[in-house]
Amino acid sequence: MTASAAGGPQTLELRAITKRYPGALANDEVSLCVAPGEIHAVLGENGAGKSTLMKIIYGAVQADAGEIRWQGIPKSIANPAAARRLGIGMVYQHFSLFESVSVVENIALGMAGTFDLRRLALQISELGDRYGLPIDPHRLLHHLSMGERQRVEILRCLLQQPKLLILDEPTSVLTPQSAQRLFEVLRKLAATDCSILYISHKLDEIRELCDSATVLRAGRVVGSVRPKEVSGSELARLMVGSVPPTVHREPGNLQSAPRLSIRRLSCLPVDSFGTALRDVSLDVHGGEIVGVAGVSGNGQAELVSVLSGERTCGSEMLALEGMPVGDYSVSARRSLGLAFVPEERLGRGAVPHLSLGDNALLTGHGRGLLRRGFVDRSRVTQFARDIVRQFGVKCAGAAASANSLSGGNLQKFIMGREISLQPRVLIVAQPTWGVDVAAAAYLRQQLIDLSRRGAAVLVVSEELDELFDICDRIAVMYQGRMSQPRPRAACRMEEVGLLMAGVGSAFDTAA
Repeated sequence: MTASAAGGPQTLELRAITKRYPGALANDEVSLCVAPGEIHAVLGENGAGKSTLMKIIYGAVQADAGEIRWQGIPKSIANPAAARRLGIGMVYQHFSLFESVSVVENIALGMAGTFDLRRLALQISELGDRYGLPIDPHRLLHHLSMGERQRVEILRCLLQQPKLLILDEPTSVLTPQSAQRLFEVLRKLAATDCSILYISHKLDEIRELCDSATVLRAGRVVGSVRPKEVSGSELARLMVGSVPPTVHREPGNLQSAPRLSIRRLSCLPVDSFGTALRDVSLDVHGGEIVGVAGVSGNGQAELVSVLSGERTCGSEMLALEGMPVGDYSVSARRSLGLAFVPEERLGRGAVPHLSLGDNALLTGHGRGLLRRGFVDRSRVTQFARDIVRQFGVKCAGAAASANSLSGGNLQKFIMGREISLQPRVLIVAQPTWGVDVAAAAYLRQQLIDLSRRGAAVLVVSEELDELFDICDRIAVMYQGRMSQPRPRAACRMEEVGLLMAGVGSAFDTAA
């Protein structure tokens, strides 16, 4: 029996875990230990095998070889229900929630035994308030933003009082303030001997939060470190095997006439729990990137839905290169040169069971992929292959289904598809959510380069580092209103964070 630092058994020990898929070795004899009360990071590039390893621990995937020891005893974890009975909880990067039912019903569905929905709703509200993760338990899932859905997943796990909590990119759609509150929650849990396995590509938060880290590369363990004792650049070098790329911002050649114009945009939400947009005005010019910051649920989802054409508005409220398009459909706007990357990858950015080639065809059909009204399969395949090659997507080829990719690799593919269309206006929500440090730098550079070629780029992100890294101007959304956009050089991160919390009086109609 392996002993922990306290003299007892480890909470979790993996011995030579191996998992093969057709054409890929996801995990290659991976071994690691997690002690009671330890916050242990698992680091690696997209496709390094992190998510597969977590699914094996949670019983969602079965290993081909190797051994799992739980509190010193060999265990075969047949499924997630068996994992939960042991005391293992997991928050997936791609959420496992039912769209058509409420928050409280989603949480109830994952609980063993009988339950009282009214009492459970009170518990959810109390737990959310205590940990800084507020959510309305009666709200329907399909009306929630991605950040709000993540709160539901985290609260569902916390209600189970786990002995081991697995978190896959938990802060990817949280503000810095919300992330700090989550860290406080995790430290409190660790103090009760709850062990935590933590996956993140944000190396600063790994160094701040985690006691230890195991680094994976191409499915194998390549190192174990104490994050607080090494620099972020050293962690990045371990992950990618070389010095990661950096982002270069050259001054843009700003065009005088705006490509995208929003004029006093106001609209009610699709349901009573959504956020109404109130007098939102903004211009985005060719040659610049404008960033929109905000806590999830403050109207960003409603805004991008209107901009993309998924919802229509008054024709005069929205214009592309001076042409009123508020009542235009998605396809009509795309025909005018607008492209869009939603924050929800599977089901909205890509059809899960379709191949990458077919997913490329969905928005790229105007790129010469049709011949006399028929799909030219060879061109579709080549287009998908070009995206895979140029954007470093790790997959089994153009025939691979979208849901076979890791979250970060699917994001690279969707981003690559839209950027490859060379749009005149690009709207992107959470561009590097769940993407590793090297790929995030590459995608950010691609957005900068696209804008410098004359495109107007609007980025909606809850990651302030990202906005300060790539944007020329930054605005903030709060309760459906937008602040005046300010030049990045005139913004301080602390000031933007306060605006995101509604502190200040900057929410005047944008010029």
